Amino acid sequence: MRKRYNVLAAIIISCMSFITANAQTFTISGKVTNNTSKEIVPAVSVVVKGTTQGTYTNSNGEFSLKVNKLPVVLTFSSIGFESQDITVSDASKSIDVDFKVNNALGQEVVIAATRAPQKILESPVTVERMSQSLIKNVAAPSVYEAISNLKGVDVHTASLTFRTVTTRGFVSSGNTRLNQLVDGMDNQAPGLNFSVSSIAGLTDLDIDNIEVLSGASSALYGSGGMNGTILITGKNPFKYDGFSFNVKQGISHTDGKQRKPAPYNNIAMRWAKQFNNKFAFRISAELIRGSDWQAEDYDNKQQVGIISNVAAGNRGNTPSYNGINTYGDERSINIGQLAGVLNQTIVGGVLAASFNTVNMQTSANNYFGTFLGNPQYPTNAQVAGFVGLFPAQLQPAAQLYAPIYLGLTRNYFGTSTNVTRTGYQEKSLVDYNTLNAKINAGFHWNINDKIEASINTYFGSGTTVYTGANRYSLRNFKLAQHKLEIKAKNWFVRGYTTQENSGDSYIGDAVGSFVNEAWKPSVNQTGGLPGLAASWFPQYILAFSEGTRQSNGTFSALRLDTISRANAEIGRLQPGTAGFNSAANSIKNTPINKAGGSKFEDRSELWATELQLNISDIGNFSNFVEVIGGAAWKQWILNSNGTIFADTVQPIRVNEYGTYLQLKKKLFNDILTLTASGRFDKQTNYKGKFTPRLAAVIKIAKDNNIRLSYQTSYRFPSNQNQYISLPLGGDRSNYLIGCLPQFQPYFNLTTPGFKGYTAASIFNTNGTGYRNGSPADSSRLVEAVYKDVKPETVKSYELGYKGILSNKILIDAYFYYSKYDNFLLSTAVVQSRTGNKLGAYSEFTSNNYSYVQNSETTVKSTGWGIGIDYRVYKGYSVYGNIFSDLLRDVAPGEVTFFNAPKYRFNLGVRNDNVCHNIGFNVVYKWQDDNFYEGTFVSGTLPSFGWLDAQVTYRPKGTKSTFRVGGTNVANNYQRTGYGSPAVGGLYYMSYGYNL
Repeated sequence: MRKRYNVLAAIIISCMSFITANAQTFTISGKVTNNTSKEIVPAVSVVVKGTTQGTYTNSNGEFSLKVNKLPVVLTFSSIGFESQDITVSDASKSIDVDFKVNNALGQEVVIAATRAPQKILESPVTVERMSQSLIKNVAAPSVYEAISNLKGVDVHTASLTFRTVTTRGFVSSGNTRLNQLVDGMDNQAPGLNFSVSSIAGLTDLDIDNIEVLSGASSALYGSGGMNGTILITGKNPFKYDGFSFNVKQGISHTDGKQRKPAPYNNIAMRWAKQFNNKFAFRISAELIRGSDWQAEDYDNKQQVGIISNVAAGNRGNTPSYNGINTYGDERSINIGQLAGVLNQTIVGGVLAASFNTVNMQTSANNYFGTFLGNPQYPTNAQVAGFVGLFPAQLQPAAQLYAPIYLGLTRNYFGTSTNVTRTGYQEKSLVDYNTLNAKINAGFHWNINDKIEASINTYFGSGTTVYTGANRYSLRNFKLAQHKLEIKAKNWFVRGYTTQENSGDSYIGDAVGSFVNEAWKPSVNQTGGLPGLAASWFPQYILAFSEGTRQSNGTFSALRLDTISRANAEIGRLQPGTAGFNSAANSIKNTPINKAGGSKFEDRSELWATELQLNISDIGNFSNFVEVIGGAAWKQWILNSNGTIFADTVQPIRVNEYGTYLQLKKKLFNDILTLTASGRFDKQTNYKGKFTPRLAAVIKIAKDNNIRLSYQTSYRFPSNQNQYISLPLGGDRSNYLIGCLPQFQPYFNLTTPGFKGYTAASIFNTNGTGYRNGSPADSSRLVEAVYKDVKPETVKSYELGYKGILSNKILIDAYFYYSKYDNFLLSTAVVQSRTGNKLGAYSEFTSNNYSYVQNSETTVKSTGWGIGIDYRVYKGYSVYGNIFSDLLRDVAPGEVTFFNAPKYRFNLGVRNDNVCHNIGFNVVYKWQDDNFYEGTFVSGTLPSFGWLDAQVTYRPKGTKSTFRVGGTNVANNYQRTGYGSPAVGGLYYMSYGYNL
């Protein structure tokens, strides 16, 4: 141990000696201003030409730089300005730099496309970028929300603060097909396997730029990049120092349609400071409060596991109504079948109680048949006569039995009368008090002019709602990321961890079901005859039978439903009452793997390291060929205490290893640029996957390029796909289970008589639809066949063009064709609990299981898009894009969750300075109708459009920024996913300092 300390001390002393030996002797200082507006220009790069030695201007436009000798040439550069070289011979004089504005298009530098800096015009694949200038003028309440304005990007909104980004299809809440990296870290929640929007990560004031790489990207970024990768990069405190804050006040629900008008608050601050270009720190925080959009879709749905469709009907006209956003009404019971079970239970109970001396069914046959002559509707006196046949201790059983017996023998119930309990609306069960708090901090150290070390932490906590197979209330959800990184111009190494805490999160649907059960069990099978008599469905059945008998069969089915439901619901817990709140809170605080619980207890973790080398730079042969290589390791520790995963014994560890290499070569005087890359990854439960990428960029004229690429990508089944064991709803008969082979025998799906049947055959048997009583031909049921799951792969071909015309029009267009093999899709099966096929047709005697399988067909997708940015006149820009994605060759019955509207477009106009530092940005969005497939519900969403707008004022000579804006200005409520809320208008004003 002592020897280790000596070695460490020697290293530190050597580093300090190195720093001292390289102390500078001349200090050059100055100030940079905009040559047109004469305003200061912060974050300008100031570099000694021909070296890596440099600094940035601070928030006051000032810089200070130490050099060894004079004279030197300083290069000043920043996006939106022309680079400028200035020779400095005298360090005693302050330098005033008039920085010339450059509005030239296509000058942005991107990293996402090749993991190395390059002009966006020369990118070999489709990439979109939001620069600082765009971020400062987005027509949206948040930067993350503004990503939806980019070409080829779709966003699903499940909550005010839960937005899921995707490209090229597969729009959903929570996207495992797209990687989101924040400052190089995988931003996924380890227990969810996808990023929770921007709840954790950078604050709006701390975002430097955002890049969206569309399509397959596994060749560089690893598993999951089937449909793209998002890179969100934070502000380096050496470049962006000073104090900033922004206060935004808004209002939503202005029409009172969902709830009363409610405030929206967003307060953010950032403070960064650097010391002699050697040390720097940053700290930023953001707090968002609002009243969430409410999911109020009360259409009826039919569902088997995760397979569903929207059906006609409502609670007033459909006894088996299962409202999309009402919970506790999911379980449909055929009252004729249940009456048969109750008949056997009561007869058996009386036989046992009477020591096999009293058979109530025989007595009923004799009394109502032989004695009374089988009247269809016996009178009250006749029924009382039957009850009077028995001794006093058996008369309660006779009173319970008579309506059941008559209903069965007189066919009061019919063969297809299905009934659900009355559910509770989501707004009574889910926490709509949206909150998001983020705190980020970092310390950076320039070890020398070429190497920078940093340690950063990112913490986010929030309350929001997510739409998956259920509606999940993520309440007090927490996610923390901590990163240690050392980087230079041509290499970096980083290690980071992600720590998840589900807080008080719970399943909203389950709360509704369990509140019903806590008040009155659906069918109490353990409480004897008194328990049955006090249960909801038996009470409904008795009232239904009695209503039919006493009305001599004249009451309609709907009137009988109203009477029976009212009888069974006397004393029902009402939202807002003490009894309801007590029951709901108890359920929300009980783990989901315990009786009557809906709470998650997830403490999953992710640990990762990554190394990248610019081999050609290090080897000094970049002029011949550019070579980049890297390696990565990840370990997930799944720890949900049995509330999400099958980890009740111990946490589950999943390891993933990867390595990649990229070569880039310019030919024919830089007319042709070829790029080849490949990556190999291996995960614990699956064989390794190799994903190559080939791309070519052809320069057809100055600032005009054609790109061609062949890209491959893959994704291992997510950790949830592999290990989930999650009951949905409150009846414990509907599960999401893992796709690994061991789950099949655990849930008895390999046991003869208990194997699952496909959900499609449950829907389609008899040709009449959904679980209809006793089907005439159960042989039409199709037994589900489980197969070992393989990683999904895609091969994508793309042709694109990006160029500038007349120095004022930027055009970016693409067409792609993709083929998916071993396409991962969800399969729903129904298992009879009785061992008899007919048991699959009753939710009272069946289980539903959903798990991932591979498609046996090759699924294809095609798409195209075009974006234009036209600099019209005196700072006015007209910009827009239109794009389309289609999925083809999907086998009948397969659910892909592609969910891409056929056509979408964005059209905007902006000018950052119309006059007197007043600017504006207006964008109109439209999307086509869309058949949306979700694990929660599937159905067709109508087309819609909406308008976002913002006006900005920056008083001259100050660092102040005033904004007034709105999103969905017309307050036209629309949904981007079935079962998720309709989103209305949000209007805001803000004041910012030093933005």
